[in-house]
Amino acid sequence: MSPVPPPPHPSGARAPRIDARFVPKHVAIVMDGNGRWANARGLPRVEGHKAGEASLLDVVAGAIEIGVTHVSAYAFSTENWKRSPEEVRFLMGFNRDVLRRRRDVMNEWGVRVRWAGRRPRLWKSVISELEEAERLTRDNDVCTLTMCVNYGGRAEIADAARALAREVAAGRLDPEKVSERTIARYLDEPELPDVDLFLRTSGEQRISNFMLWQSAYAEMVFLEEHWPDVDRRSLWRAVEIYASRDRRYGGAVDAAAP
Repeated sequence: MSPVPPPPHPSGARAPRIDARFVPKHVAIVMDGNGRWANARGLPRVEGHKAGEASLLDVVAGAIEIGVTHVSAYAFSTENWKRSPEEVRFLMGFNRDVLRRRRDVMNEWGVRVRWAGRRPRLWKSVISELEEAERLTRDNDVCTLTMCVNYGGRAEIADAARALAREVAAGRLDPEKVSERTIARYLDEPELPDVDLFLRTSGEQRISNFMLWQSAYAEMVFLEEHWPDVDRRSLWRAVEIYASRDRRYGGAVDAAAP
């Protein structure tokens, strides 16, 4: 079945025309500000999480329209277990139900859904929905949405190091031959390209333990909007900022006049 393009934005807005060379392939998103958005409206924090569901769907639509091929969404971090038991329970159930509600739409759009994160402590019903979404969408290639649930950048690197140590101890890997490429093969999603654009909403300017390895050369863009106020136009604005930057990867050209 051929993928169906996502519906246009209700405003009629179209993706800006940007040379494909300057469109990020992989955008990592910290979906911040749900609780503050809700509290500012006299609502409990969970209402902000509910409102943020539509934002994620619209941002994925915008990614498809502008040519972003990978979106990684920070849905629940290894640190989020510190939140109140009520909020943790809500987020577990919410992530499970979002996958159930939206996987068919993602599949129609040609989105491949993947999961990065640790199994321990995660609800079995959440794991089941993540794996079902992966199974249903495994052959899609328009865009890959990686749902980062019970994920932490340091945890991911520690898990990779542990797996590497087991290989060395078993004699299957020569420690002298361990390279950056070797380590990358043991990350949660080895096929993920490096993050080009790291996007965080709600005005905070930190990476919060997200995609540490993959973001080594990412361009950081911080938007003031709380996540429930974000849509594909916010993503496009961030992509325009990204496209305007000079990415040198450690190289430099002497621009001094002769």
